[in-house]
Amino acid sequence: MSQWLRKVAAGSTLPLVLGLVDGLLNALTLAAASLVGSGAPVTASLAVRVGLVALTTAAFAVFVADYADRRAYLMRASRQLNLTRRGQLATTRLGRLATVRSLLATAIACTASFTGATVPLLVGAALPGMSWIVAVLAVVALAALGAALGRLFAGSPLRWAAVLGSGGVAVIWIGVWLHIT
Repeated sequence: MSQWLRKVAAGSTLPLVLGLVDGLLNALTLAAASLVGSGAPVTASLAVRVGLVALTTAAFAVFVADYADRRAYLMRASRQLNLTRRGQLATTRLGRLATVRSLLATAIACTASFTGATVPLLVGAALPGMSWIVAVLAVVALAALGAALGRLFAGSPLRWAAVLGSGGVAVIWIGVWLHIT
């Protein structure tokens, strides 16, 4: 079981990172006006609604992109193997496996996106006098994710943290400017 879990985790970097970043950025964009006090206060209901929006967009985007990528790979392999029928590999067990793996990637991205969007907003809802804490938590989470990715990929953790944290700050500014809520 643990070997299977390690194998899934190793192949799930893209949906996991994409989901976390997507969720955090959705939370910052959709609730930025609330965070600076010019919109409705952050509530548990808002946290769940933003989380569901993040989950929905992640599900659609990740499944379509991941499945299209896997099918394109099967199409290229069919062509390279000189198979007579176009897309012949995509109609085999490999095509079904592509669907299953795309669904797994989607589930991982959805969970990460919902979590990334909901957790900081729930903290803000629990501390209504300190709604700015949501922005701080989301930017710190992005920076921590950046540092972890920098270490994981033999890059500069400080540079990765600075870039992702700066991106979070930029999204807050855009969210306040757009005043969506």
